[in-house]
Amino acid sequence: MLFLPQVIPLVAAGIMWSWLLSSTGLANELLSAVGLGGVTRAWLGDFGTALPAVGVIGAWVLVGLCTLLLLAGMSKIDPALYESARLDGAGPVREFRAITLPSLRQEIGVCVTVTVIAALASFDVVYISTQGGPGNATMVPGLEIFYLAFSEREVGRASALAVVLVVLVLACVLPVQRLTRDGSR
Repeated sequence: MLFLPQVIPLVAAGIMWSWLLSSTGLANELLSAVGLGGVTRAWLGDFGTALPAVGVIGAWVLVGLCTLLLLAGMSKIDPALYESARLDGAGPVREFRAITLPSLRQEIGVCVTVTVIAALASFDVVYISTQGGPGNATMVPGLEIFYLAFSEREVGRASALAVVLVVLVLACVLPVQRLTRDGSR
């Protein structure tokens, strides 16, 4: 069930979340049912909540993959390391910082890399759920490139923005990759 968002087409996920977060959607119905009717709104139609709502959709899509990667990484950690740390007097926090975190360095690097790329290059979920609105509250670079190229016929500007987006993605991803590689030496 946790991995299900990874296999659902993002267009279908965008439509589903648009229904869930609409003013008459399930999210608002649940809030009203527990007495929080005052906070209900069209989550994707409100200037203040549209971008965080799109972020929640993106996080929902990737949480299964990252969880699976981290669980696989944790399964390769030798239990004798934890036993040894406990015998030396380490508590759970110290075990996490000294054993679990360093052992999961590469998996965390993959999760961060995939998440950053998905966040910066997002298009499909944003296009389906908000089309960049309300106003330009959710106008992400991928959507801006699409509108420049196909609506405004500004292919040169769209291409330039795409190159800037690639450079931005590399500028964010390369340091993460370097950090995870340095830890494995």
